[in-house]
Amino acid sequence: MTNKYQHNTVLLHEAVNSLNIKPNGIYIDATFGSGGHAKLILSKLDKNGKLIVIDRDPLAIKIAHNILDKRCYIIYDNFSNMIKYIRKLDLLGRIDGILLDLGISSIQLNDPSRGFSYMINGPLDMRMNNKIGYTAGYWLNYAKYHDIYSVLYNLGEERHAKYISKNICKFKKYNNIVNTVDLSKIIIRSYRSINKYNKKHPATKSFRAIRMFINQELKEIILLLNYIYWILSSKGILSVISFHSLEDRIIKNFMSPMIITNNTNLFSINQKFTLEDNKNKKFKFLKKIKPSLNEIINNNRSRSAILRIAQKIN
Repeated sequence: MTNKYQHNTVLLHEAVNSLNIKPNGIYIDATFGSGGHAKLILSKLDKNGKLIVIDRDPLAIKIAHNILDKRCYIIYDNFSNMIKYIRKLDLLGRIDGILLDLGISSIQLNDPSRGFSYMINGPLDMRMNNKIGYTAGYWLNYAKYHDIYSVLYNLGEERHAKYISKNICKFKKYNNIVNTVDLSKIIIRSYRSINKYNKKHPATKSFRAIRMFINQELKEIILLLNYIYWILSSKGILSVISFHSLEDRIIKNFMSPMIITNNTNLFSINQKFTLEDNKNKKFKFLKKIKPSLNEIINNNRSRSAILRIAQKIN
């Protein structure tokens, strides 16, 4: 099961090198995934170093338990809950580096049963933790037009959100939307009705938006950023790989000393989540890295990735 779907870790060496790893340091891989970053971090630590890995996906945790290394501490939870574990371990202010890879893994995307892909037929699930919460299919079948529209327009930045939302609501008057192909076909028909295509598959933005909503992905990022200062040690490094403009905007605003973030309201349906005043929690922005042309050729999913790196300075 764990080796069924191959995953190519994006910006593997760039992300790990950005942490400027000390052999005896303490690091957090807050999005373990298939373990590519975690394994490389462990290879750079000596016997006194420690790595904490976090993921909310049960399969990712199963893979993590295959790492038989006493230096590795595994947490099965959302990364937004990180602080309670760091307190429990008495490590507040002692973490030398935190890595966040905000992308969905190929293991998740290529598994039909997870329902993330518009290219593969499967149940319309989309939950990162498929043991709790409601599925994308459940939400779509019960959501009102304006809620669907808000998700597609705000999270997906989908220009045709109105047409897609109307067609979703028309379809579910007579049939439940139960699988990825059902939803993909509705979206494709919506694009045909307005006769506008682009290079991307018509369902790309809508699927991503629904996934982001179901998993409250922007809320997760903001909740973590609001206390990450207290977790990191002096001169600790925060490295984040984002794949979407909304995610990248949050990270960019947080890391930039020139931007006052206390007025930065981020959309989440029916709620707004706010970055707290960052004036006294200072970070120095170090670098932005994009994948090389060679990596993009070998792994097309890396094309939208941006790695941003910042250092706690007081």
